[in-house]
Amino acid sequence: MRLPDRLRPDDGRRCMCDAAVRTPTGAADGRVTLRVDADDCPGRGELEAAPACRSTVVDRLAERDAATVLTRADGLERTYDGRAAAFLLAAGRFVERVAHHDPKLSARARTDPLAAVRAASGRAGSVARVAAETGLSACAEGVTDYEDVLRPTAAPSVARGRADDRVPAGATLREVRDLDTGATARLYDTNADRSLYHLTPASASLDADALVALEEAAAALADGTVRGGDRAAGRAVRAVAGRDDPVETLSTVLRKHTRGNGLLDDLFADSGLTDAFLTAPAAGSPVRAVVDGDPVTTNVRFSRRDLSALASRVRTAGGRSFSRASPTVDASLDGVRVAGVTDPASDGPAFAFRRTDDEPWTLARLISVGSIPPSAAGVLSLAVERGVTALVAGPRGAGKTTTLGALLWELPQAVRTVVIEDTPELPTDPLRGADRDVQSIRVGNGPDAALTSTDAVRTALRLGDGALVVGEVRGEEATALYEAMRIGAAADAVLGTIHGSDGETVRERVVSDLGVPESSFAATDLVVSLAPDRRLGAVEEVRVGDDATRIVPLFDRSGGEPAPTGVIERGESVLLPALAGPAESYHDVRTAIHDRADRLESLAVDGRTGPEGTDRDRC
Repeated sequence: MRLPDRLRPDDGRRCMCDAAVRTPTGAADGRVTLRVDADDCPGRGELEAAPACRSTVVDRLAERDAATVLTRADGLERTYDGRAAAFLLAAGRFVERVAHHDPKLSARARTDPLAAVRAASGRAGSVARVAAETGLSACAEGVTDYEDVLRPTAAPSVARGRADDRVPAGATLREVRDLDTGATARLYDTNADRSLYHLTPASASLDADALVALEEAAAALADGTVRGGDRAAGRAVRAVAGRDDPVETLSTVLRKHTRGNGLLDDLFADSGLTDAFLTAPAAGSPVRAVVDGDPVTTNVRFSRRDLSALASRVRTAGGRSFSRASPTVDASLDGVRVAGVTDPASDGPAFAFRRTDDEPWTLARLISVGSIPPSAAGVLSLAVERGVTALVAGPRGAGKTTTLGALLWELPQAVRTVVIEDTPELPTDPLRGADRDVQSIRVGNGPDAALTSTDAVRTALRLGDGALVVGEVRGEEATALYEAMRIGAAADAVLGTIHGSDGETVRERVVSDLGVPESSFAATDLVVSLAPDRRLGAVEEVRVGDDATRIVPLFDRSGGEPAPTGVIERGESVLLPALAGPAESYHDVRTAIHDRADRLESLAVDGRTGPEGTDRDRC
């Protein structure tokens, strides 16, 4: 319950903080946090302004080192780390060591370490030496007052993530962005290599009473007083809020930090932000991001507690263990792809986040952004529609899954499709929403996996005729997949992604690394290769030779831009005859490809790049 202001202790000389060291299991001093409960203290744990609270903290740090000091009062947490934590720790060490030489100076340093170190530095002998050896002299150098050296980052106590409101000296404001979450983002040019992406969350506008209401609402959710559900946050806020509290803002903030992903939701509310990275050791380190294609440093940081909550959400979303026994995870989290790694493979938890697009990608949309030329799109569209076997290759981040997802819209609407994935990324829900028959199979290779990839391929072949799609071909499932392709077990198209730069490297990977016989690899019709710039690198057909398969490019970038090699135009392609119907000639198929290319280009030019254009205007 809130303590009315008139009942709060008002003796500024007394500190009623409850300070205790919190040590994670197995942690060294470098990961220890000194937590200070200042709810009942008149100084509110504001170390820069309350000498009595500062004395309590310095006393604790005289007994035990800590890397971070966190004070909490009235629903607000203040985190003192970096330079501030180093100053407080040095003050604690100075108080403990200088007491033997000058007890009065030691007592003074508890409340006013700046004055004490100035006095010590002006003296000769052991006192000055202690000031230097404890690091207090160095920490105080150039400091004018406590507001300078003890400036915390503040956030609601329920928050997952905190935003430092400081802006580096000399930074130049370039742009301001208002986000749908109520947050504001500012881009600054700085003297560093990366620009600063400075986030101000909506919670920064909350006053003390609103912060207390937010904390009480979070407690109501945590103890079950208010039951769960999509609207639970709003009900919890309304149960505790005062008449003047901003209920809608509080509900949004509470939902974001208890049911959502904390400040990550604010970051990804910016459509220009595509990637975010929490690099180990991640606790207290700034989140890095990619905004408008450029790397930036953000003012957002996550504590160990925040990282633990995030790991729990990723574990739930991924449907598998994320622990020392299984230290990697992939998941899809509210429209964002997440890859995680933790101990012992990493120095604690670390995550990479990548935005997944709400609007499904189609070939027309890929044409509109310059990823693929219309002529190549025409070949791929007709080939997929007529049951081709194709692999989409490329390095990490080249857009393999995006391109594969676009190809799925080219399958005939009546074709049943079975999609095998370990991390849901392909547009299965939009396809179902367009009245497509799509069956998903989730797989994994860890101890919690219901099906391995190999079992999933075999299961898919028993689920009825249709197209088979494998999110990524990378292990033992390749043998089962190629055996199915070789004997024609899949009635329609067989599609998948694989790591490789071109057809030759894909063949080498499939045959040499994955153990698929070259005679089985010959069941591949096409390899579509993407370059690191997320544009088409090549479209190559696989030909069966006397002793080995041959890879022949239909499109490549030998001239700098993706363009036909002339194989189709000269009548030399083996793919086109394979695509021909009973009464069709090579020329008929070529004409159909040209017509399909013209249609897709027209859709791209007209801006009709959604799935509805693909289905409505198919010819």
